[in-house]
Amino acid sequence: MIERLPGGWAANVGEGGALLSGGERQRVSIARALLKNAPIVLLDGVTSALDPVNEAAVHEGIERLMAGRTVVMVAHRMRTVQRADRVVFLDGGRVVEEGGHDELLRRGGRYAGFWAIAMAQAAGE
Repeated sequence: MIERLPGGWAANVGEGGALLSGGERQRVSIARALLKNAPIVLLDGVTSALDPVNEAAVHEGIERLMAGRTVVMVAHRMRTVQRADRVVFLDGGRVVEEGGHDELLRRGGRYAGFWAIAMAQAAGE
């Protein structure tokens, strides 16, 4: 993506990346965290406004970012949390379930219900 920008790394992308698409801004943010080698990273709604192509690219970046780091991810899209070591499912600001993705699916609770709805919606798109 950087190679496509006029000026590469020195390109003017506007205030807060205003001249970039949402997916490009997300990828730049992930790249910055990788370059900084931050031991703890907080991601909030990292794929919430992305199209499927950019979402796939951002997920690839997240996979690289997670290696050897503590990553706290706030997500509303269920696929975003699928590879998390630990999922904390909140309802009304309270923890209602926690565990690994597969474990929570086996339990058949609220998380499993949300997962089923998300997958049905994704299949219908």
